[in-house]
Amino acid sequence: MSVIDPDFRLFLEAQAEALKASPMPPLDQVPPEMLRAGYRMQRQGQDQNAPRELDVRDFALPGPHGDIPVRLYEPHGLARPSGLLVYFHGGGWTIGDLETHDGHCRRMAAWGGCRVMAVDYRLAPENPFPKGHDDALAAVRWAFDHAAEIGADPARIAVGGDSAGGNLAASVALDLKADPQRKIAFQLLLYPATTSEWKTESRKTLDGPTLTFEVMRWFEKNLAFPGHPQAHRLSPLDAEDVSGVAPALVVTAGYDCLKDEGFAYAERLKAAGVEARHVEYPALPHDFYIMADISPAVAVAARETAEALKAKIG
Repeated sequence: MSVIDPDFRLFLEAQAEALKASPMPPLDQVPPEMLRAGYRMQRQGQDQNAPRELDVRDFALPGPHGDIPVRLYEPHGLARPSGLLVYFHGGGWTIGDLETHDGHCRRMAAWGGCRVMAVDYRLAPENPFPKGHDDALAAVRWAFDHAAEIGADPARIAVGGDSAGGNLAASVALDLKADPQRKIAFQLLLYPATTSEWKTESRKTLDGPTLTFEVMRWFEKNLAFPGHPQAHRLSPLDAEDVSGVAPALVVTAGYDCLKDEGFAYAERLKAAGVEARHVEYPALPHDFYIMADISPAVAVAARETAEALKAKIG
Protein backbone atom coordinates (compact mmCIF):
# COMPACT_ATOMS: atom_id res chain seq x y z
CA MET A 1 0.00 0.00 0.00
CA SER A 2 1.02 3.60 -0.55
CA VAL A 3 1.83 5.74 2.45
CA ILE A 4 -1.25 7.61 3.59
CA ASP A 5 -1.45 11.30 2.73
CA PRO A 6 0.56 13.17 5.44
CA ASP A 7 -2.20 15.67 6.21
CA PHE A 8 -4.72 12.89 6.69
CA ARG A 9 -2.20 11.00 8.83
CA LEU A 10 -1.88 13.97 11.18
CA PHE A 11 -5.66 14.39 11.31
CA LEU A 12 -6.26 10.70 12.01
CA GLU A 13 -3.59 10.64 14.73
CA ALA A 14 -5.22 13.62 16.44
CA GLN A 15 -8.64 11.98 16.13
CA ALA A 16 -7.30 8.76 17.68
CA GLU A 17 -5.88 10.70 20.62
CA ALA A 18 -9.19 12.47 21.14
CA LEU A 19 -11.03 9.16 21.16
CA LYS A 20 -8.60 7.78 23.73
CA ALA A 21 -9.36 10.70 26.00
CA SER A 22 -13.12 10.47 25.41
CA PRO A 23 -14.10 7.03 24.08
CA MET A 24 -17.28 6.54 22.07
CA PRO A 25 -19.92 4.23 23.56
CA PRO A 26 -20.96 1.22 21.44
CA LEU A 27 -22.88 2.39 18.40
CA ASP A 28 -26.03 0.52 19.39
CA GLN A 29 -26.17 2.63 22.56
CA VAL A 30 -26.25 5.95 20.69
CA PRO A 31 -29.49 7.17 19.04
CA PRO A 32 -29.05 7.40 15.25
CA GLU A 33 -30.08 11.06 15.27
CA MET A 34 -27.23 11.86 17.65
CA LEU A 35 -24.74 10.10 15.41
CA ARG A 36 -26.14 11.96 12.40
CA ALA A 37 -25.71 15.28 14.18
CA GLY A 38 -22.12 14.44 15.11
CA TYR A 39 -21.27 13.35 11.57
CA ARG A 40 -22.88 16.49 10.15
CA MET A 41 -20.94 18.75 12.51
CA GLN A 42 -17.66 16.97 11.82
CA ARG A 43 -17.88 16.90 8.04
CA GLN A 44 -19.19 20.48 7.78
CA GLY A 45 -16.23 21.59 9.89
CA GLN A 46 -13.85 19.82 7.52
CA ASP A 47 -15.28 21.36 4.34
CA GLN A 48 -15.86 25.10 4.66
CA ASN A 49 -14.18 26.48 1.54
CA ALA A 50 -16.26 25.13 -1.34
CA PRO A 51 -17.26 27.38 -4.29
CA ARG A 52 -19.99 29.93 -3.53
CA GLU A 53 -20.76 31.20 -7.04
CA LEU A 54 -23.91 29.13 -7.36
CA ASP A 55 -27.63 29.54 -6.99
CA VAL A 56 -28.87 26.95 -4.52
CA ARG A 57 -32.47 26.10 -3.73
CA ASP A 58 -34.24 23.41 -1.74
CA PHE A 59 -37.55 21.85 -2.69
CA ALA A 60 -39.32 18.51 -2.46
CA LEU A 61 -40.51 16.04 -5.05
CA PRO A 62 -43.03 13.22 -4.70
CA GLY A 63 -41.92 9.68 -3.93
CA PRO A 64 -43.49 6.31 -3.15
CA HIS A 65 -43.10 6.82 0.61
CA GLY A 66 -43.84 10.55 0.73
CA ASP A 67 -42.06 13.73 -0.32
CA ILE A 68 -38.31 13.61 -0.94
CA PRO A 69 -36.28 16.76 -0.10
CA VAL A 70 -33.70 17.74 -2.73
CA ARG A 71 -31.22 20.58 -3.25
CA LEU A 72 -30.47 21.99 -6.69
CA TYR A 73 -27.09 23.63 -7.39
CA GLU A 74 -26.82 25.92 -10.44
CA PRO A 75 -23.50 27.62 -11.30
CA HIS A 76 -23.92 31.30 -12.14
CA GLY A 77 -24.32 31.85 -15.86
CA LEU A 78 -24.82 28.19 -16.72
CA ALA A 79 -26.80 27.72 -19.93
CA ARG A 80 -30.28 26.20 -19.99
CA PRO A 81 -30.53 23.35 -20.53
CA SER A 82 -27.37 21.84 -19.07
CA GLY A 83 -26.17 18.47 -17.92
CA LEU A 84 -27.55 17.32 -14.57
CA LEU A 85 -25.99 15.09 -11.94
CA VAL A 86 -28.54 13.47 -9.60
CA TYR A 87 -26.43 12.86 -6.51
CA PHE A 88 -26.84 10.55 -3.50
CA HIS A 89 -24.80 11.21 -0.36
CA GLY A 90 -22.90 8.54 1.52
CA GLY A 91 -23.33 7.48 5.13
CA GLY A 92 -24.17 3.79 5.16
CA TRP A 93 -27.84 4.43 4.31
CA THR A 94 -28.09 5.55 7.96
CA ILE A 95 -26.30 8.90 8.40
CA GLY A 96 -25.40 11.80 6.08
CA ASP A 97 -27.63 14.42 4.51
CA LEU A 98 -27.70 17.47 2.24
CA GLU A 99 -25.45 19.39 4.65
CA THR A 100 -22.69 16.80 5.03
CA HIS A 101 -22.18 16.77 1.26
CA ASP A 102 -22.96 20.40 0.45
CA GLY A 103 -19.35 21.37 -0.27
CA HIS A 104 -18.76 18.33 -2.44
CA CYS A 105 -21.90 18.99 -4.50
CA ARG A 106 -20.84 22.62 -4.92
CA ARG A 107 -17.48 21.50 -6.33
CA MET A 108 -19.06 19.00 -8.70
CA ALA A 109 -21.46 21.66 -10.02
CA ALA A 110 -18.97 24.54 -10.26
CA TRP A 111 -16.04 22.50 -11.60
CA GLY A 112 -18.13 20.04 -13.62
CA GLY A 113 -20.08 22.73 -15.45
CA CYS A 114 -23.47 21.18 -14.73
CA ARG A 115 -26.44 21.36 -12.42
CA VAL A 116 -26.44 19.01 -9.44
CA MET A 117 -29.58 17.77 -7.68
CA ALA A 118 -28.69 16.26 -4.31
CA VAL A 119 -31.28 13.86 -2.91
CA ASP A 120 -32.12 13.60 0.80
CA TYR A 121 -33.38 10.02 0.63
CA ARG A 122 -34.90 8.20 3.60
CA LEU A 123 -32.47 6.72 6.13
CA ALA A 124 -32.46 3.51 8.14
CA PRO A 125 -33.27 2.29 10.74
CA GLU A 126 -36.44 4.40 10.75
CA ASN A 127 -36.83 3.62 7.05
CA PRO A 128 -35.35 0.17 6.41
CA PHE A 129 -34.40 -1.27 3.05
CA PRO A 130 -35.54 -0.65 0.33
CA LYS A 131 -37.08 2.76 1.11
CA GLY A 132 -33.86 4.66 0.43
CA HIS A 133 -33.43 2.82 -2.86
CA ASP A 134 -37.05 3.55 -3.75
CA ASP A 135 -36.49 7.26 -3.09
CA ALA A 136 -33.36 7.26 -5.24
CA LEU A 137 -35.14 5.64 -8.16
CA ALA A 138 -38.13 7.99 -7.84
CA ALA A 139 -35.84 11.04 -7.78
CA VAL A 140 -34.08 10.04 -11.00
CA ARG A 141 -37.35 9.29 -12.75
CA TRP A 142 -38.66 12.68 -11.63
CA ALA A 143 -35.52 14.42 -12.95
CA PHE A 144 -36.09 12.96 -16.41
CA ASP A 145 -39.81 13.72 -16.39
CA HIS A 146 -39.33 17.32 -15.18
CA ALA A 147 -36.00 18.12 -16.83
CA ALA A 148 -37.23 21.34 -18.44
CA GLU A 149 -38.41 22.68 -15.07
CA ILE A 150 -34.94 22.40 -13.53
CA GLY A 151 -32.94 23.43 -16.59
CA ALA A 152 -31.67 19.95 -17.42
CA ASP A 153 -31.07 18.32 -20.77
CA PRO A 154 -32.67 14.85 -20.56
CA ALA A 155 -29.95 13.52 -22.86
CA ARG A 156 -27.30 14.56 -20.31
CA ILE A 157 -28.57 13.28 -16.98
CA ALA A 158 -26.05 11.39 -14.84
CA VAL A 159 -26.39 9.57 -11.53
CA GLY A 160 -23.72 9.65 -8.88
CA GLY A 161 -22.93 9.10 -5.26
CA ASP A 162 -20.27 8.19 -2.75
CA SER A 163 -20.12 5.05 -0.61
CA ALA A 164 -23.75 4.07 0.11
CA GLY A 165 -24.74 6.80 -2.34
CA GLY A 166 -22.59 5.14 -4.98
CA ASN A 167 -24.52 1.96 -4.29
CA LEU A 168 -27.79 3.84 -4.83
CA ALA A 169 -26.54 5.35 -8.09
CA ALA A 170 -25.37 2.00 -9.46
CA SER A 171 -28.63 0.38 -8.40
CA VAL A 172 -30.71 3.05 -10.15
CA ALA A 173 -28.60 2.71 -13.30
CA LEU A 174 -29.41 -1.01 -13.36
CA ASP A 175 -33.09 -0.39 -12.62
CA LEU A 176 -33.39 2.03 -15.55
CA LYS A 177 -31.09 0.44 -18.11
CA ALA A 178 -34.03 -0.89 -20.17
CA ASP A 179 -36.14 2.27 -19.84
CA PRO A 180 -36.13 3.93 -23.29
CA GLN A 181 -37.59 7.18 -21.94
CA ARG A 182 -34.98 7.64 -19.21
CA LYS A 183 -31.54 6.88 -20.61
CA ILE A 184 -28.87 7.70 -18.04
CA ALA A 185 -25.80 9.28 -19.65
CA PHE A 186 -23.16 8.54 -17.03
CA GLN A 187 -22.50 6.99 -13.61
CA LEU A 188 -20.18 8.73 -11.13
CA LEU A 189 -19.45 6.08 -8.52
CA LEU A 190 -17.17 7.32 -5.74
CA TYR A 191 -15.78 4.62 -3.44
CA PRO A 192 -19.10 2.77 -3.89
CA ALA A 193 -20.39 -0.19 -1.92
CA THR A 194 -21.20 -2.68 -4.67
CA THR A 195 -21.93 -5.89 -2.78
CA SER A 196 -23.50 -6.89 0.51
CA GLU A 197 -21.09 -9.84 0.74
CA TRP A 198 -17.86 -9.62 2.76
CA LYS A 199 -15.85 -11.45 0.12
CA THR A 200 -13.12 -9.12 -1.13
CA GLU A 201 -9.63 -8.89 0.32
CA SER A 202 -10.09 -5.26 1.38
CA ARG A 203 -13.32 -6.15 3.23
CA LYS A 204 -11.27 -8.65 5.22
CA THR A 205 -8.15 -6.58 5.91
CA LEU A 206 -8.75 -2.80 5.77
CA ASP A 207 -10.47 -2.06 9.08
CA GLY A 208 -10.54 1.74 8.97
CA PRO A 209 -9.25 4.36 9.32
CA THR A 210 -12.45 6.29 8.50
CA LEU A 211 -14.74 3.35 7.69
CA THR A 212 -14.30 0.54 10.20
CA PHE A 213 -15.74 -2.96 10.18
CA GLU A 214 -17.75 -2.09 13.31
CA VAL A 215 -19.38 0.85 11.53
CA MET A 216 -20.05 -1.20 8.40
CA ARG A 217 -21.77 -3.91 10.44
CA TRP A 218 -23.84 -1.27 12.24
CA PHE A 219 -24.94 0.21 8.92
CA GLU A 220 -25.98 -3.22 7.65
CA LYS A 221 -27.86 -4.02 10.87
CA ASN A 222 -29.82 -0.77 10.56
CA LEU A 223 -30.61 -1.35 6.90
CA ALA A 224 -32.24 -4.70 7.78
CA PHE A 225 -31.99 -6.14 4.27
CA PRO A 226 -31.26 -9.89 4.81
CA GLY A 227 -34.08 -12.02 3.45
CA HIS A 228 -35.78 -9.16 1.64
CA PRO A 229 -36.95 -10.22 -1.83
CA GLN A 230 -35.30 -7.10 -3.33
CA ALA A 231 -31.97 -7.51 -1.53
CA HIS A 232 -30.26 -7.92 -4.91
CA ARG A 233 -30.59 -4.13 -5.36
CA LEU A 234 -27.81 -3.77 -2.77
CA SER A 235 -25.32 -5.79 -4.83
CA PRO A 236 -24.75 -4.40 -8.34
CA LEU A 237 -21.53 -6.40 -8.50
CA ASP A 238 -23.55 -9.60 -8.25
CA ALA A 239 -26.26 -8.58 -10.71
CA GLU A 240 -27.17 -11.20 -13.27
CA ASP A 241 -26.58 -8.86 -16.22
CA VAL A 242 -24.88 -5.45 -16.15
CA SER A 243 -24.66 -5.02 -19.92
CA GLY A 244 -26.36 -1.93 -21.30
CA VAL A 245 -25.90 0.27 -18.24
CA ALA A 246 -24.55 3.81 -18.56
CA PRO A 247 -20.81 4.48 -18.89
CA ALA A 248 -19.13 4.78 -15.51
CA LEU A 249 -16.24 6.30 -13.63
CA VAL A 250 -15.47 4.29 -10.50
CA VAL A 251 -13.21 6.01 -7.98
CA THR A 252 -11.67 4.15 -5.06
CA ALA A 253 -9.51 5.19 -2.09
CA GLY A 254 -6.41 3.27 -1.10
CA TYR A 255 -7.32 3.25 2.60
CA ASP A 256 -10.85 1.88 2.33
CA CYS A 257 -12.41 -1.53 2.88
CA LEU A 258 -14.67 -0.91 -0.14
CA LYS A 259 -11.84 -0.40 -2.63
CA ASP A 260 -11.68 -3.96 -4.02
CA GLU A 261 -15.39 -4.17 -4.74
CA GLY A 262 -15.27 -0.81 -6.50
CA PHE A 263 -12.45 -2.03 -8.73
CA ALA A 264 -14.26 -5.33 -9.28
CA TYR A 265 -17.40 -3.51 -10.39
CA ALA A 266 -15.47 -1.45 -12.93
CA GLU A 267 -13.96 -4.68 -14.29
CA ARG A 268 -17.38 -6.34 -14.37
CA LEU A 269 -18.76 -3.46 -16.41
CA LYS A 270 -15.86 -3.58 -18.85
CA ALA A 271 -16.29 -7.32 -19.29
CA ALA A 272 -19.95 -6.71 -20.18
CA GLY A 273 -19.00 -4.20 -22.87
CA VAL A 274 -19.78 -1.09 -20.81
CA GLU A 275 -17.47 1.90 -21.07
CA ALA A 276 -15.95 2.08 -17.60
CA ARG A 277 -12.86 3.64 -16.06
CA HIS A 278 -11.36 3.02 -12.64
CA VAL A 279 -9.27 5.60 -10.80
CA GLU A 280 -7.72 5.00 -7.38
CA TYR A 281 -6.28 7.61 -5.04
CA PRO A 282 -3.94 5.30 -3.13
CA ALA A 283 -2.94 7.73 -0.37
CA LEU A 284 -6.46 8.80 0.60
CA PRO A 285 -9.05 7.28 2.97
CA HIS A 286 -12.74 6.59 2.58
CA ASP A 287 -14.92 9.74 2.75
CA PHE A 288 -12.13 12.01 1.50
CA TYR A 289 -14.33 14.00 -0.92
CA ILE A 290 -16.20 15.60 1.98
CA MET A 291 -13.06 16.33 4.04
CA ALA A 292 -11.62 18.88 1.64
CA ASP A 293 -10.06 21.20 4.23
CA ILE A 294 -7.84 18.46 5.66
CA SER A 295 -5.55 18.04 2.65
CA PRO A 296 -4.89 19.79 -0.68
CA ALA A 297 -4.99 16.31 -2.23
CA VAL A 298 -8.80 16.34 -1.94
CA ALA A 299 -9.18 19.36 -4.20
CA VAL A 300 -6.86 17.76 -6.75
CA ALA A 301 -8.95 14.58 -6.79
CA ALA A 302 -12.22 16.53 -6.86
CA ARG A 303 -11.09 18.61 -9.85
CA GLU A 304 -10.08 15.49 -11.75
CA THR A 305 -13.42 13.87 -10.92
CA ALA A 306 -15.35 16.97 -11.94
CA GLU A 307 -13.44 17.14 -15.23
CA ALA A 308 -14.47 13.56 -15.98
CA LEU A 309 -18.08 14.50 -15.22
CA LYS A 310 -17.80 17.60 -17.43
CA ALA A 311 -16.45 15.53 -20.31
CA LYS A 312 -19.59 13.37 -20.20
CA ILE A 313 -22.43 15.79 -19.47
CA GLY A 314 -20.93 19.29 -19.48
